[in-house]
Amino acid sequence: MQDSIKKLYYSITEAAKIVSEEQHVLRYWEREFVQLKPQKNRAGNRVYSQRDMAILMLIRNLLREQRYTVAGAKEYLKTNGVPEDLTFVMPAGVHAEAMAEPADIDVVPAAGVDDERGRAARLEAKRLIEEIRAFSAEIRSKTGQNG
Repeated sequence: MQDSIKKLYYSITEAAKIVSEEQHVLRYWEREFVQLKPQKNRAGNRVYSQRDMAILMLIRNLLREQRYTVAGAKEYLKTNGVPEDLTFVMPAGVHAEAMAEPADIDVVPAAGVDDERGRAARLEAKRLIEEIRAFSAEIRSKTGQNG
């Protein structure tokens, strides 16, 4: 994937890696800062747009670099607002490879699928995910990687 290609949406895992914060911190910021409102997909997972990512970086800058308290950053944003021309720029050192790590997959049934075939498919998917995770852990242990 080329660096010049921008993603339209980022998962919370990707967003947390990009802004160098834990996922729970992003969820907390979402509760505290009215300007941050990521959408949710059909499975209920947060999806961060380019604008949301820019707001995350602004909040992170206020809290971590400029050393505002949460209350101070909220007041700053209330007074000054979020600039209309605010754009997200991928921080230096964050590469596409970092985004390619396997996600922690949670099998979510498709809307309306609640028959025996659907249940069997979900069980098989969960079994395959566990098998892949075990295989991945075995490979990491043999190559000396800590995952």
